[in-house]
Amino acid sequence: MRSPAGPLWADPRRGGWQAELEALARERMPAPMWAYLSAGAREGRTRDENRAAWADVRFRPRVMRGTGAVATETTLLGQRVATPLGVAPSSMQRVIDDDGEKAMAAGCAQAGALHVVSSNAGHVFVDIANAGREAASGTPWWLQVYVPPDRHSTAPVLAAAVDAGASAIVLTADTPYPGTKYAPAEEDWAGIDLSWHRRNFARPGEARQARDLAPADIEWLASSTGLPIVVKGVLRADDARRCVDAGARAVYVSNHGGRQLDRAVTSCSALPEVVAEVGDEVEVYVDGGVRSGLDVLAALSLGARGVLVGRPALYALAAGGSGGVAGLLRVLAEELSEALELAGCTRLEDANTLR
Repeated sequence: MRSPAGPLWADPRRGGWQAELEALARERMPAPMWAYLSAGAREGRTRDENRAAWADVRFRPRVMRGTGAVATETTLLGQRVATPLGVAPSSMQRVIDDDGEKAMAAGCAQAGALHVVSSNAGHVFVDIANAGREAASGTPWWLQVYVPPDRHSTAPVLAAAVDAGASAIVLTADTPYPGTKYAPAEEDWAGIDLSWHRRNFARPGEARQARDLAPADIEWLASSTGLPIVVKGVLRADDARRCVDAGARAVYVSNHGGRQLDRAVTSCSALPEVVAEVGDEVEVYVDGGVRSGLDVLAALSLGARGVLVGRPALYALAAGGSGGVAGLLRVLAEELSEALELAGCTRLEDANTLR
């Protein structure tokens, strides 16, 4: 049940809590930020299909195996977390809440969930890390990066993240440049301070994405940081294989929330082939359209080790700061725990037997 201290909407026994959260976030966000967050590439088909696809997954529940509530604790790259849920990387968080990534880090830490921090963050990494540690120690955070044309310009950013305690690097591989979105227009941002954007870069306005990304960049990032590399944006088995052969320690199935190539396959439909190809060798994560504990169970049943949420975490940040983020992650975890028990699972790993 919902903690008395949690947000009113964060109640797994309350129908429509997701719509309530979304409406509250829209009310509290500046209009251009809502447009930015809501946008999908071009026609928005992949954005919309991402969400619908999880609802089409069906389970084959087991019976006469009950042991009571199922624990959701797990490990991601060997690091213990309270839940397989995590928060996906996203920028512009300070438009939503002045504490931005610091509030997101605190909310994730309170829920014992992984936090993936965008390299475009509006706060310096050490402040984000400290905010998480002050809320609850021991919860991991990873840094998401775009490799720029000038690889060496990223070195100080990577070093700052390592020094601040990042424990993995998430390389976004699906963005040679940002996909076209029809809103918001550039002039819509007039009057909104964005001077903090990409705070961790010495020259925030320089080119951000390399158009010649290759498997060698995985090796370079690993050797530069000494950290495990997760490759994000993979939708095909053959690409997953190339990443793993180049040294990736995990593969992250994602179509960027439908914000890159419109009409790309959904994350849900891509997940099984990636798991079949590399799931016995490395961990596989997924994001895109996840809105409920049942969606999380669907992802786990298809072989995901970790399941990350993007837009909902930003809705929660707008609705209630760090407490909103923690409330979101806890309600999803409660829904997941119930679904696991009803499906006859005695542990989290049993989810992959439900198909």
